[in-house]
Amino acid sequence: GPAIKTAFDSEGNPSRAALGFATSCGTTVEQLSRLKTDKGEWLSFNQEFKGQPATVLIPEIINLSLKKLPIAKRMRWGDLTTEFVRPVHWAVLLFGTEPLSCEILGVKAGQQTFGHRFHAPEAILLNHPSDYQRKLLEDGYVIADFEQRKQVIHTATLQAADNVGGTAVINEALLEEITALNEWPVPITGNFDPRFLKLPAEVLITTMQVNQKYFAVTDSNKKLLPNFITFSNIESTNPQAIKEGNERVILPRLGDAEFFWKQDRHSKLSERTPDLATIIFQKTLGTLLDKTQRLVALAAYLSTTLEIAPEHNCRAALLAKTDLITEMVGEFPSLQGVMGRYYALADNEPNEVAQALEEQYFPKQSGSPTPESQTGQILALADKTDTLVGIFSAGLIPTGDKDPYALRRATLGIIRIIIEKRLNINIAELISFSLNQFTHNFDRELTEQKITTFIYERLKGYTLDHGFTFDQFESVLTVAPENLLDFFLRLQAVRDFRELPESNSLSEANKRIKNILRKSETSPHSTIENLVAEQELNLLTATLAAEKDIQPLIKDSNYTAALNRLAQLKEDVDLFFEHIMVNCDDLSLRTNRLALLYKVENLFLKIADISKLQ
Repeated sequence: GPAIKTAFDSEGNPSRAALGFATSCGTTVEQLSRLKTDKGEWLSFNQEFKGQPATVLIPEIINLSLKKLPIAKRMRWGDLTTEFVRPVHWAVLLFGTEPLSCEILGVKAGQQTFGHRFHAPEAILLNHPSDYQRKLLEDGYVIADFEQRKQVIHTATLQAADNVGGTAVINEALLEEITALNEWPVPITGNFDPRFLKLPAEVLITTMQVNQKYFAVTDSNKKLLPNFITFSNIESTNPQAIKEGNERVILPRLGDAEFFWKQDRHSKLSERTPDLATIIFQKTLGTLLDKTQRLVALAAYLSTTLEIAPEHNCRAALLAKTDLITEMVGEFPSLQGVMGRYYALADNEPNEVAQALEEQYFPKQSGSPTPESQTGQILALADKTDTLVGIFSAGLIPTGDKDPYALRRATLGIIRIIIEKRLNINIAELISFSLNQFTHNFDRELTEQKITTFIYERLKGYTLDHGFTFDQFESVLTVAPENLLDFFLRLQAVRDFRELPESNSLSEANKRIKNILRKSETSPHSTIENLVAEQELNLLTATLAAEKDIQPLIKDSNYTAALNRLAQLKEDVDLFFEHIMVNCDDLSLRTNRLALLYKVENLFLKIADISKLQ
């Protein structure tokens, strides 16, 4: 509890701290004890609780834990008031070999479990918790372990695909879902009409995965085969019937996809642009047509900034969102961009434009590829920037876990594209240009500041994930480069500098210089003259030489070489501080020495503030 000196006033009355501590312990101040330590005397409270048998505690712990599970939607069943994610039919609770008698989620616990409802409908007696998986596997036709069941399905899928001369297209999310749907997985290989292979492969794969939970199969050239692999949760006496049933079910699904493709082909993407005016992007930011017009402006701006021809970039921006109003994407939203590419190629749009329509959504998640094409990079940057800047201007800033517009992912995408594709883009100017495209009322300066902070927070996370340290990041952030690629190049140079034997001494020297200059009133523009001591003259000569040498290196963004050159100042800096009294009585001499230190510090600040290094 609180220290005695804060627990009572001068008259011995308990303070709010003492009363609060007593209340939190469920007692009174008079019942509290005093504890003496080397650091003083404190109020304390001790209470002993009599232990209870594990057999009594375990049921309470289980029921309490089940109530605290973060289940979004619970349900009731039968005439019970019990709620859970799904109906509970039985429960097994053993403490060693002892069955614990209690009620869990409305059912009485025992030592009987059940296996597969068809293959093993009889009860299975468990004598010990360690029997559970083995007994279900041997007697119950159930692979209880999720990871084991997943591996069985994965292996069986690969084997089934190999049996038809192909390779299975295994989607991890689908594999997880099929594992959850089956307790005794049995592979079934089926076929479909080869005429459907004329459709884009992604359409067929998505149809099979989303609607039917099937794995697709490709040949050695990654071309789809007219086969699929599904799983039955039973060892059927007539597997042919199950195969034919699945083949029957998939036929109308593929037929629907074929219909969507044909319907969508009746109109070119360019003819769909006006229809974007009927779809709201965000109520403050307007329609998808409004967004499209902003994308075209951003594409033109980025083309000028990067000194590349704007035609393909602006064309891709104009068509970017047109596939969102196609039948196919309406049915399968995950195919946005993918269908844009296929429809653009069918419309005889340039390959670069078609590729960009798909790549605008890259990277789709952390670690996934960034756009390969130049037009794709431009469009992806334009799209992500417009969304980020627009949503911030509308006041919808992500908070906590809530990020409905995926702004964190969009921002990381901007960072990755700029750095990994080595694009020289001033992020402050890009934000400013993007803000100019919005006409609604908002606090321009505050919004710009919040967006910038948000981007650099994501940049910090990105760099830490890539092995840089917090102090290295801060050393570059201090000099505030607005070009993210330039920021990253400086950061790499600082990390390399940190490995040099001179780095510790120069970092400490820069800390010392910063402290000295902070306390002085010397103008940073002071000329340096009238130096007399050998050590200060040597440092001035070395500094001027280094300044001349690093200018072309910094111009070429060769910051590693520049810091390597500045590392050569170590000996002269050390000798200066060893022999020179900076704040001497002679005002002229003191002023010149401070100006010299300012010049040394400023040389490093052309790259980073190495005084931040730990």
